[in-house]
Amino acid sequence: MESDASTSPRRRSSSCYSDSGDSSCSEPFSECGSDDLSFTPAAAAGIHRLLLSCAAEASDGTVSSLVAELESPSSSLDSLRRAAMELRLLAKHNPDNRIRIAAAGAVRPLVALLSHADPLLQEHGVTALLNLSICDENKAIIVEAGAIRPLVHALKSAASPAARENAACALLRLSQLDGSAAASNGRAGAIPLLASLHETGGARGKKDAATALYALCSGARENRLRAVEAGAVRPLLDLMADPETGMVDKAAYVLHSLVGIAEGRSAAVEEGGVPVLVEMVEVGTPRQKEIATLCLLQICEDNAVYRTMVAREGAIPPLVALSQSSSARPKLKTKAEALIEMLRQPRSASLRARPAAVVAAE
Repeated sequence: MESDASTSPRRRSSSCYSDSGDSSCSEPFSECGSDDLSFTPAAAAGIHRLLLSCAAEASDGTVSSLVAELESPSSSLDSLRRAAMELRLLAKHNPDNRIRIAAAGAVRPLVALLSHADPLLQEHGVTALLNLSICDENKAIIVEAGAIRPLVHALKSAASPAARENAACALLRLSQLDGSAAASNGRAGAIPLLASLHETGGARGKKDAATALYALCSGARENRLRAVEAGAVRPLLDLMADPETGMVDKAAYVLHSLVGIAEGRSAAVEEGGVPVLVEMVEVGTPRQKEIATLCLLQICEDNAVYRTMVAREGAIPPLVALSQSSSARPKLKTKAEALIEMLRQPRSASLRARPAAVVAAE
């Protein structure tokens, strides 16, 4: 991505950061979006009856017949669509159905649908897997069925925006299985696609992408490096600089995971992250002040040039106010005081390698 200063996020002293959610929450991420269905008015009545029937517990025979329909080489496209949609809805509305559907062997034929040429059938397959993955017992079954690479492919090339967004959410759920699943998602190419979704997705897609990136990057250094190399830092900063996106908290938490590595710190500075973070410390919500302070600590800790940049941006006064705030948590006050002390340190003679943009800014 270009790092031209003319396109860097700009500080706006009059802005007030506030996500649409409750800023007092301890975590910025709720569960990712779930299965949302929309139909034409002409189909609404029939679909309503189907929704009601799928909300009930399905019999083993019903599930087995739907799986058989998916596996039959003689099934018509309409039959495949209906079977996949019914499994999707059965898994959406009833927790017991999720176990029953996976036990009946539905996962592998659903995975096979992800590469089908029909967009609607592909969407049903993606979303059925998403709904099944809500159940922890099913996650390993889905991963063992080889779902990760087809889901990444759907995230990249599915014709339906809903299929792409639901693929992102399914990948998130599967990455929660263990560290190896998160690493597998990264190796399969999910990271650049999720980074791209921050720029091209709708509101829900951006939120799901941020949640998935956070899950993938928070524990795996290789995924953090992939995210930085994919250009994730810039769109994250753009989201953080625009409170109207409702994505300030989510983007900031993802950025915090990325600045945990040297490449992420360099990218954050080069892409204009310092003024965005300083402004968050000044005018953000309590949670935003905290995560921005932690990001700045990471950026400044081992680089005197970055400390100088942060101090020149005016970080010390809002940090002092934060350290003296009666409402701030003791731990946050301690972090703010540590950062203030760091910013007041004289420049070290031994500076690490610096990006060209930083050297030019001195």
